[in-house]
Amino acid sequence: MTRLSSQMLAVLPADVIRPNYDRSQVKPGVVHLGIGAFHRAHQAVLFDDALNAGDLRWGITAASLRSPAVRNQMVPQDGHYTMLVRDGGSEQARIIGAVQDVIVAPRAPQALIAAMAAPDTHIVTLTITEKGYKLDPATGALIEDDAQLAADLLSLEQPQTAPGYIVAALARRKAAGLPPFTAISCDNLPHNGTRLRNAVLALARRHDAALAEWIAAEGAFPETMVDRIVPATTPDDIAALTMRLGVEDQAMVKTEPFIQWVIEDDFCGPRPDFGAGVQITAAVAPWEEAKLRLLNGAHSGIAYLGGLAAIDYVHDVLALPEARIFVETLWDEAETTLSPPAELDVAAYRRELMARFDNPTLRHRTHQIAIDGSQKLPQRLLATIAARIEAGQGIDALSLAVAAWIRWQVGHDDLGNLHVVDDPLAVPIAAMLGAAATTQDRVTAILAFDAVVPPALGANLLFRDTLVRWLTILETYGARAALETFRPN
Repeated sequence: MTRLSSQMLAVLPADVIRPNYDRSQVKPGVVHLGIGAFHRAHQAVLFDDALNAGDLRWGITAASLRSPAVRNQMVPQDGHYTMLVRDGGSEQARIIGAVQDVIVAPRAPQALIAAMAAPDTHIVTLTITEKGYKLDPATGALIEDDAQLAADLLSLEQPQTAPGYIVAALARRKAAGLPPFTAISCDNLPHNGTRLRNAVLALARRHDAALAEWIAAEGAFPETMVDRIVPATTPDDIAALTMRLGVEDQAMVKTEPFIQWVIEDDFCGPRPDFGAGVQITAAVAPWEEAKLRLLNGAHSGIAYLGGLAAIDYVHDVLALPEARIFVETLWDEAETTLSPPAELDVAAYRRELMARFDNPTLRHRTHQIAIDGSQKLPQRLLATIAARIEAGQGIDALSLAVAAWIRWQVGHDDLGNLHVVDDPLAVPIAAMLGAAATTQDRVTAILAFDAVVPPALGANLLFRDTLVRWLTILETYGARAALETFRPN
């Protein structure tokens, strides 16, 4: 089958939206680290909007920090791919042309550094997941015994981490008399800009104190919040799109109509005149907190409880009335810990979230959301629990979500179906749970694991007792029974 490409755009069906700009005139103003489905359905679309509006400075040079899989999908297609926006029975196909090249960093580290150090590059964005920052979730310090980071601490000739590439590129820019770029984290981390800045400065100081001072004085690491649901693409999705387009698109993404990018007004160079979907603000933290504790916290609870109940998709979990009660109660608990901005109507936001979760055409898999739970729980659930405890409030729904995460670590659902626990801490967690004789012992082991649970929270008796109660029900009767047992406070 012929692949999607620049040449094939003219033969696509008339209802497919195409780029309206001359790609040969586009300059590569953005380098993106960690290209995956989320970037292709989110930031790349918004930069494509800027190109369509006539500002041709915002082409994207993308990089995979691991495998060549995405490069092999995109480069034969001249960087083009289809974004399918699905909402109920409707579907809109749009070709995105913003990505000009994809570099496989382990194969061409100097090419990536050169792209980041180029005069036309003004912004570097990142979607590398929580574990890609090489920061201890509890302390925020560099994880110096991480093999990749240890290599970057010794030399940045061939960086192995995202902070390593940023430091190497900024060093080259400084030497060439160029200003730094604005580095924008687009991962679901609290204070993600500050964390990225701290990681970069800590690594830079180990190599060149003057470089670190220059980055601190001249660079910019704005806080951001990103929001769009992007389920994983399946072979069936690609086959169906091939039938629709008449060409094969191996890099397609599917998503929902909703898109949001809130960015702190802290740039050290040019930025696009962003349109709909982007909000520049003085304070991102309230937006970020609401998204992490409402959308992401509920998503984690749905993923682990639904996955344990052998339910594949988010909308099918929420077809259970007891699951909807659980989610609404989790939101009731989380909402009391928020300080929402004046522009955010939390009640309306909750209604919108439930409608997004209910979208059956997205087919968002619970197993996809369950990945990397140890990296996600601190900001999605544990921080909310700590705030509730400090305020003398109950933590029943939030604790059920955490108990379901613990139960997920056994590697099988309630029907005995095996699943891979895809998590950087899966091995030590499995070892500590395997050595525990009782439910209480398992809870005690997890609460003492300060790589995930802050020590003060781990020592809290209310949290321990609530976890033991829920984990006992999950281990004895299963996730569906736990949901059926659940009652709002």
